[in-house]
This record gives sequence, C-alpha cells and structure tokens, in this order.
Amino acid sequence: MISICSLEDDEMVSQIWHLQHIAYRLEAERIGFDEIPPLMDTFDTLRSCGETFYGWIEDGDLLGALAVQSESSDSLTLTRMMVLPDHFRKGIADSLMKHVLNEYHHIPLFIVSTGTLNAPAVALYRKHGFRPVSAVEVAPGVELTTFHLHNVK
Repeated sequence: MISICSLEDDEMVSQIWHLQHIAYRLEAERIGFDEIPPLMDTFDTLRSCGETFYGWIEDGDLLGALAVQSESSDSLTLTRMMVLPDHFRKGIADSLMKHVLNEYHHIPLFIVSTGTLNAPAVALYRKHGFRPVSAVEVAPGVELTTFHLHNVK
C-alpha cells in the first residue's frame, strides 16, 4: 500500500534512512561512486530535508519509497527512488512512480537524475516517458543524467 511517510515519525525516518542506505549502496556499486548524497544523510538531515516521501508499506515495513520536492509550481523533482533488494522486480518502483505522476498530474514538468550507468533506474524512467536532457561528469568516470517528463494536460 502506498502512503505518505511522515518525517515527524521517528520510526518512519529510521526506516527511510535504513532503506536508502541499503538501496543507494547498491547504486554506488553499480555506478562506481560512493559519494551519493543520500548516503551522507543522518537521521536529522533526513528529517529536515523538506521532501515529501511516498512509501510502499506492508505490515508496517517500508519496502520502497519515492521522494519529491517542488521548487516551483511548474515543476516537480523526483529526488529519491529506492526499493529493498529483496523486493526488486515486484513492481514497487513502478507503482510508486505511477502514484506520484497521478498525484501531481497538474504539474507540467517532472525532473529526475540518476547515474548514467544505473540501468534499472534509467529503464524505469524511460518506461514512464522521461527523456534525457543533459549529462554531467560528477567525478572522474562517473556521469549523472538528468531526465525530463513534460506532462501533457
């Protein structure tokens, strides 16, 4: 079941922190770069990040989450996408993506960035209509691609 995750709830913040450290460690290995910002989060920086988290929760356990942040009324940035490895390929990331795109159907532009070598994330974003708009080398041999999805009303 998908629901908003409260950053006021210590247990939920703890579950998000745990989830992102597992998920982003895998991405770090995949792209060869261990300085991914979510890996630098502490409990307090996560709690105060200002993002809205949507979580896939079963029996009180957070199995996946997608976080968003709006910097203007015309765009929404998908800031974090993560799923516990034991729950890969069960449609959790896809369901979270559909939920957020539907929830924010009035927003004209969605933005997301991921490591260019993160094939599963790239495939997910492309599946939902995101198209690459830029790539930047963030460290020697490590490229980050930004994707846009223009929402047709």
